[in-house]
Amino acid sequence: MRRTSITLPQGLVDDLVKVTGGKNKTRAVTAAIEAEIRRRKLENIKRMAGSLEFEIEAGDLRHGDERLR
Repeated sequence: MRRTSITLPQGLVDDLVKVTGGKNKTRAVTAAIEAEIRRRKLENIKRMAGSLEFEIEAGDLRHGDERLR
C-alpha cells in the first residue's frame, strides 16, 4: 500500500465515512475510489454494447469448448 497525502473538505470526508459505513477515513476513501472505478468501467462496457461483431454463435461459445465437457 502506498501512503498519499491529499487535502479534502472535512465535511465531505465525514459524510463519506457515514455513507460508506467505513470504520475509518482510509477505508471510506478506498471504498469510494473502488466504487468510482467500478462505475466508470461499467460505463465503458455499456458504451461498447452493440459495437462488437462476432463470427460465432452464442450457443457455440457456450457449448463448443471441449474443456467444458
